[in-house]
Order: sequence, then C-alpha cells, then structure tokens
Amino acid sequence: MQRDTYDVKRTVLQWLRKRSNPGLIVNLCFLVVLIFSTLLTWREVVVLEGAYVSSQRNHLETVASSLDRQLQFSVDKLLFFRKSMGEALQTPLAFAVLQDAVSRFNLVRTRASWQLAVDKNRTLPINGVSDAFVSKTTLLNRDDARIDREISAALEVGYLLRLASSAVKKEARGMYVSRAGFWLATDTPAKNADAVSRYYQFVTQPWFTLQSERENRARAVRWFFASSTQHAGTITASVPVYFDNYWYGVVAMDFSNDTIRRLLVDAVDDRTEGEYQLYDTRLSLIASSAPSADSINPFDAAELAQIAHAIESDTEGGVRLGSRFVSWERLDHFDGVMLRVHTLDEGVRGDFGSISIVLALLWALFTAMLLISWLVIRRMVSNMYTLQHSLQWQAWHDPLTRLNNRGALFEQAKILGEKCQKQSRPFSVIQIDLDHFKGINDRFGHQAGDKVLSHAAGIIASGLRDNDVAGRVGGEEFCVVLPGIALAEAATIAERIRMRIDAKEILVKKSTTIRISASFGVSCAHEKGNYSFEQLQSIADDRLYQAKQRGRNRVVWRDEGKA
Repeated sequence: MQRDTYDVKRTVLQWLRKRSNPGLIVNLCFLVVLIFSTLLTWREVVVLEGAYVSSQRNHLETVASSLDRQLQFSVDKLLFFRKSMGEALQTPLAFAVLQDAVSRFNLVRTRASWQLAVDKNRTLPINGVSDAFVSKTTLLNRDDARIDREISAALEVGYLLRLASSAVKKEARGMYVSRAGFWLATDTPAKNADAVSRYYQFVTQPWFTLQSERENRARAVRWFFASSTQHAGTITASVPVYFDNYWYGVVAMDFSNDTIRRLLVDAVDDRTEGEYQLYDTRLSLIASSAPSADSINPFDAAELAQIAHAIESDTEGGVRLGSRFVSWERLDHFDGVMLRVHTLDEGVRGDFGSISIVLALLWALFTAMLLISWLVIRRMVSNMYTLQHSLQWQAWHDPLTRLNNRGALFEQAKILGEKCQKQSRPFSVIQIDLDHFKGINDRFGHQAGDKVLSHAAGIIASGLRDNDVAGRVGGEEFCVVLPGIALAEAATIAERIRMRIDAKEILVKKSTTIRISASFGVSCAHEKGNYSFEQLQSIADDRLYQAKQRGRNRVVWRDEGKA
C-alpha cells in the first residue's frame, strides 16, 4: 500500500517538472510574442498600404483631371461646331455667295464627284458625290427640301473649321460629313481627285455609321479607335447633327496617338514618379508617359484580364500585380481609362519605401522556400508554354507566308460556316491564284518565287478584318473566308486586294523588280443557301477558272450568263 502511494507521488512530480520546463516556457512565450508581433506588424502594413493606395489614387486623379480638361476643350469645340451647324440650318445667312454656291450645286449634283469652293481663304471647299451614289444605300439620303439649306450651313461651319485648323491645335483633322453625299474637312486638297472613294471611306467608318438615331439615341459625343492598318494610330471623336428631328450628318475630329501622348505628358507635368498609361475601352494601349517604348511597363494577357475585371466593377480603384501597384480611373470626356503603374523600385525610393521593405521582409521570412519552388515551376511552365506555342503555330501555319495552312483553314472555315448558318448570316469565300507564277520561278528562281508568295500573302492578310481567315491552300493559291460578308461586298474586298497586288512592285534580285497579278473567284452561301465550305470553295474555284479564261487579273463573282 505504501509502495503504491509512493509511485503515485513520483509520477505527479515528474509531470509537474515536465510542465515547468524553462525551454518549453520560452518556446511558448516566443510563439505568443511572434503571433502578436506578426499581427501588429500586419496591422501597420495594412494602415501604410491604405495610405499608399490613397496617395496613388490622388496622383492619378490629378493627372486624369488635367488630361480630361485638355480633351474637354476639343469636345467643347466639337459641340460648338454642331451647335453652329444647327443654328445655320435654322437661320441661314442670306449672302449672295452662299446662294450662288447652292445654285451651282444643282448644276453639278449628277456628276460622279464635284467641288464647291466659295472662298478658299475664308472657308473650306465642299466635296461631294452624285445623286446616284447617294441612292445606293438607305444610310444616305439627299433630301431636296433640305439640301440647299444644309450646303449653305456647311459653308458657314467650314469657315469655323478653317479658323480652328489654322490656329495651334490638338486635332489632326476636323470635318463635317453629310448623309446627303458631301463633306468638308480641314485636310481637303485643292483638287480632290479621290472624292468618291474618300466619301465612301468616311460613311463606312464606325464613327459615322454608329451615330444614327438607333445607335446613339442620346446624340452624345462618342470616341472610336481605328482598327484597320490604314488608319492605325487614329482616334476619332464624333457627334451627330440633328435639326427638326432629322439626322443630317456627323461632325468629327481625328486625333493621332502622338497628339494624345503629348497631352498625357503635359498632364503629367513634373509628376515623374510612376508611369501613366492611357487605354481604350478594349484595354489597347494608346499612349504612355514613359520616355521611350522600351521603358513602358507591359502587361501580359492574364494581368490585362485581371485589370479588366477590376475596372468593370468601379470607375476608379487599384490592384496589385506582383511588384507593381496599378491604379485606374475612367475619364469623363474620353471613352477610355487611365492607369498609373507604380513599381516596387519606385516605392522603395519614394515616400512609401517602408511599405515595400516591410512587405519584402515578411515575404522573405514566410515564403523563401515557396519562392524557389515558384521560380522553378515558372521557368518550367514558361519553357513548356513557349515550346507548345511554337509547335502549335508550326502545326497550323504555313512557314513561308505565315498564313493558315490548308488543314487549319478548312477547320476554321467549317466552324465559321456552321456559326453563320445558325445565325442566318452571309458566308463568303474568295479563291485567289497568282497569274503566271510558274514563269517567275523559271525566269528568276524559286527564291524569287518565295518572295512573291510572301509579299502576296502580306497584301491579302492586311486587307482583312480580325475575324476573317486567310490561308494558303496550294503552291500559289490562297483562300479567304469572310463570315458575315455578302457576295457583293466580298467581291469589293477581292477587287481591293487585286488592285493592291497589281500595284505592288517586288524586288526579286539586285536591281530587278517585277509586278504580279492575281485572279479571283468569289462565292457566297446565300446564293443557294449552301453553307458547306467545300462546296463554296469549289464554286469560287470555278469562278477563278473563269477569271483565268477571261484574261486573268480580274475578279469573277457571278457565273457567265448571269446578270
């Protein structure tokens, strides 16, 4: 009994000694201090980060407001021109020179192109097209009850546009484009030989077509960003002109990317810390305050997607992307968003360097091993992605012309054809074959032939939209798929490509250049309701053969014997 009592006492004492171990107590205290110090440090980091974010937004808001004020000046001018046009339509001036111009219009209105110049030192000349051209589309309308007053009003506004263009300006071009088949612009030459094509170019641009009552019920100023290679680097602000609830036309101003960048740099002024970037609504970069293209902070697709997701929820805010903090704000007088990119290096050297230091220390303490793993995985993933992208590109593209190869073209065309069939949209195919290509190889060699194919492919690709598909289907034979394009418009596109190929002079050897031509066959699913790409290509190929038979270097889009 006594022995048992002794064993129990000894066990209790051993347990107490273990519980009162100094090392265990120190470890426990260290753990508690570590937890509380981490919480306090994190709280301080959160407070400092909030101050940092507020500072970035304040800087961005200042620059955005400055740029907005500069753009507002141009927008106000645009609205002033529209108001002036409305006033002139309501109460035209009874000047004999204006009345004489209106009278001369009635004498030239049936000509393919014409120009009314009242006084080139005071007002801009009016250039126009014929009644027949205007009658081809419902978008245009030459109302005889309104045309005289509109021409007189346009000449008055032309005086204001000329004054605006002669002073120090921010705009590359100011213009008024009428639905009645005429326009005036600050860059119109004295003799405008391409009046028809230029007017067609104006009235087919989104900044004109999307200003109708249906597309712009608020009749507000809208911004448009050129996507075609011909107008790349041009930004257009436009506003419709209405009087008595009738849409007369559009007043518009063009801005170059260089002009927008200059305005951005002026708005930044001496705020050199951080980079300011201006993007359009599709998050395509327009301008940057960086001194050179090499110093611009780029974003990859994932980062742009993260920024776009954040922008959708608010008009201003900020997001952290790795070592960069990006704040954004939408502009009031521009359909775009301004970003301010602040890097870790700038943060360390700036007023909030302590933020970067604290975050770096915490990150180094808790994520050192994770960083090593991340770097290794990133390198592996990057190498795998590069290899996969290279192999995928080689599998789907022709290495010489860089167009889709036959397999890729057929697969994409089949998908697009099925989609157009479900949506009851037109679906056109253009078949292209270079004329006398064998003779080029025989005379100058295969290297010259390769140059010709490469140049021809570049011309074909540059004349297409983003959703069009072009591919090389044979030695010197190409195919273009145009979803949503009807037969006549497809023929127009083919003719434009043909003319560009015909006008191209290619250097094949030293001091030796040649000109080439191509024959085209065009088909459309709406002709017979057949959306099979193979059938449409066969029809286009037959018409291509007809083009060859008729003398080459032409476009055939209807079978012989048909109107």
